Amino acid sequence: MTKILKYTEYLYLIVAIIAIYRVIVDWNINRQMAYLFLFFTVMSIAMYVFRRTYRRKFEKRNKNNKQ
Repeated sequence: MTKILKYTEYLYLIVAIIAIYRVIVDWNINRQMAYLFLFFTVMSIAMYVFRRTYRRKFEKRNKNNKQ
């Protein structure tokens, strides 16, 4: 279970990197799309932090239950 949670964390980082690339490419061409991808970047990073915190709490709780 925790391995799946680790992979989803990195999936959000990959989405953030792709969105940052699109922001850079679209900034001078289509500003509205750039803002949309900027929003995706912020949300992906926020989800990464949320998932990482949640996974660490989950692992800590499982570790304490095993002892």
